[in-house]
Amino acid sequence: MSQPLFDRLLPSDATAAGYLLRLSRPRFWLYLAGPVVVGVAYAAETPAELFSPLAVALFAYFLLPANVFLYGVNDIFDADIDIENPKKEQREVRYRGDWTVPALVVATGALGVAFLPALPLAGVAAMVGFLFLAVEYSAPPLRFKTTPWLDSLSNGLYILPGVVAYAGIAGDGPPLAAIAAGWLWAMGMHTFSAIPDIDPDRAAGIETTATVLGARRTYAYCGGCWLAAAAVFGTVDVFFAAVLGIYPVFVAAIAGLGIDPERAYWWFPALNTAAGTALTLGALWVMLHA
Repeated sequence: MSQPLFDRLLPSDATAAGYLLRLSRPRFWLYLAGPVVVGVAYAAETPAELFSPLAVALFAYFLLPANVFLYGVNDIFDADIDIENPKKEQREVRYRGDWTVPALVVATGALGVAFLPALPLAGVAAMVGFLFLAVEYSAPPLRFKTTPWLDSLSNGLYILPGVVAYAGIAGDGPPLAAIAAGWLWAMGMHTFSAIPDIDPDRAAGIETTATVLGARRTYAYCGGCWLAAAAVFGTVDVFFAAVLGIYPVFVAAIAGLGIDPERAYWWFPALNTAAGTALTLGALWVMLHA
């Protein structure tokens, strides 16, 4: 398999920098940092608030350190499982067992805790929730990723950076319906991402929502999550429902056309970036035309 262009732009994985950058999953950096942008855009009342020190600091944290924290924990506790996972050969790296990753996990987790004094109660709850779920998704004693349904449910953690950012700028949390809709969206995203791992997970004796359902029913589950997300978001604003509505159409097309889910999995960073950009532009339009 030829090396993707993106990987060729990074330092070699034989170097410490190249290894750590790949561990942080650069293709997915915006999965955490993107919700910060959306949260800030909807919380801000003036253009100046978009670039407030707290907004910039949160974006920087969730762009790289938080990804090192999240995926570092994952790779440490998945070292045995990843032996069976071909993605680690092709696009990612395997944990090498050295002290650097655990040390960075502790440091980046502490950096997240350092934000707590600057946040209102809703932001504190969201940040603590993010740090807790990022650890317990992969780590004992809970290790949600090995429990069907809880693996999907716990991945609402991906929208918590947006809640943190919104609360940090607005002084209070976003509407509960928006949080619920975002959580449903993240559940669908997580479970779709588990489809390419069905065979490696089964070989390793790991049970997930995707291994229990199988690929076809997992498509239906993801579509259901995304339909529900669009419907719930529609109670906040019909614009949100229109943006989220592309996801069930997308998964239906993938299933109907028989597209390899492993191939489609790598399209989602572009789709998610486009959706996040649309949501952000909608917020900016409202701000500038109020």
